[in-house]
Amino acid sequence: MPTPHRHLTPAPVRQDAICMCARGGACSSFAPGHAVHLIQARLVSATPTEWVDAIVGAVRDDRTIVLHTVEHGERIELWNGAGAAEHLRAGTPVAFHPRYHVLADGSARYNALVL
Repeated sequence: MPTPHRHLTPAPVRQDAICMCARGGACSSFAPGHAVHLIQARLVSATPTEWVDAIVGAVRDDRTIVLHTVEHGERIELWNGAGAAEHLRAGTPVAFHPRYHVLADGSARYNALVL
């Protein structure tokens, strides 16, 4: 006698896909401010002239990162839950890709939610 399969409805599946970065785990979401999606990474690689050089002005406890662009001194506030705030310090030079919302610190890439 076959065992009946228990199918999950979409609601429990979505609930299990909640990002773990808020609890200190690996980021499992591609929403703004979370993990960088492969397509997002490819798009920023394909548009290298759109990067903006910036300096980190402040990193807050709520994972907000304040940038100041080098060319115009424009203030940009970002949020990232996937580790950028833990790795950056005030005075660190970074690059920001405004069209695809990616923050670069050396070879590290972070998906950024613009506040």
